[in-house]
Amino acid sequence: MSDGKRKIRKAFVMERDCVACGCCVKVCPREAIRVERGIAAKMDRDKCIGCGKCARECPATVIVMEEVAS
Repeated sequence: MSDGKRKIRKAFVMERDCVACGCCVKVCPREAIRVERGIAAKMDRDKCIGCGKCARECPATVIVMEEVAS
């Protein structure tokens, strides 16, 4: 039985393990990711369209796609 909410995917950065390489920033079509102070990538989930390009590009595999209720 459906709850009526459509499931969409958004990127989530495991900041503690991020190496701040910036690869995700380069491929994001919506500029939803930025690297703060050279420490870790930060995701703006409002801008994220769930394309998954950042997760595929991340060499440290610290970006995962999660389903969120719209």
